[in-house]
Amino acid sequence: METKAIKFKSVQSMYFNKQTIVFLDGDFIKATSAKASVYNQTMHYGNGVFEGIRSYDTPDGTRIFKAKEHFDRLHHSAEKMHIKLEYSSEELERLTYKLLEKNNLTDAYIRPLVYLGENMSLTKTDVVHLAIVAWKWGNYLGDEMLNLMLSSFERPNPKSCFMDAKVVGHYTNSILATTEAKQKGYDEALLTDMNGFVAEGPGANFFFEKDGKFVTAPLGNILPGITRATVFEIAKELGFEVEERFFKPEELKTADAAFFCGTATEVTGIKKLDEYTFPMKWDDSNSQLIQRAYKRKVACNEHENLYI
Repeated sequence: METKAIKFKSVQSMYFNKQTIVFLDGDFIKATSAKASVYNQTMHYGNGVFEGIRSYDTPDGTRIFKAKEHFDRLHHSAEKMHIKLEYSSEELERLTYKLLEKNNLTDAYIRPLVYLGENMSLTKTDVVHLAIVAWKWGNYLGDEMLNLMLSSFERPNPKSCFMDAKVVGHYTNSILATTEAKQKGYDEALLTDMNGFVAEGPGANFFFEKDGKFVTAPLGNILPGITRATVFEIAKELGFEVEERFFKPEELKTADAAFFCGTATEVTGIKKLDEYTFPMKWDDSNSQLIQRAYKRKVACNEHENLYI
């Protein structure tokens, strides 16, 4: 039987074009030239780590928001997964600024990815690759208030993996939850933990507002989001109380307002959860004040940049 070669047509990507530059293993190269082995362990088993970071066009020029915190977390994730990352947080930040400059990007989404070498066994490998890419990307969940569904999927048991590490393989859970929600006509999902307590969204942390105060899930079953930590900072600056505790989905049916937060999502208000509509007008809520303060903080470079 004759075997015919399959030819793939070039498709315009929303993430890069023929001029796009990426950083890969020590070099800045064209995105169209970047290659990875199909035998790499990250592709087969999900053992790799990454970050989601944003840069903003500020009065001080292009600034990466909380770069050190993001790259420190990348190191933390790598350590948890027995991956040796040779670049320091300072080096990663400097490389990322060079990447933005080479691509003429100011407001951008940045994705550092640490992936592994060829290894078909379930053991750690000492061959480690680093890619950093960036592209212009708006709010991941859009600019409108969200309609959520309570997902039938749960966040993984923290005894099965490290929930505080941003690991490639963890996001199969997120894909399942988001796909289920969109197939049922919702914008996004809200997941519980293995005990039925509200945890987080597929790619964002969750807060609800009640009587002017905020409540969010404690660490342990969720990713410790850097935007989540920023919300705590803003709430303190504005004099709002934030409580970390476990709560069931039923309690949300008495909440006044709610929002997701994350680097890709920023701070995005939630209109409904299943059939329940949060009754407070967004413009009257303290949640909206958090959103406005966050936008100001990133747009005006109201955060220390250590390495520039």
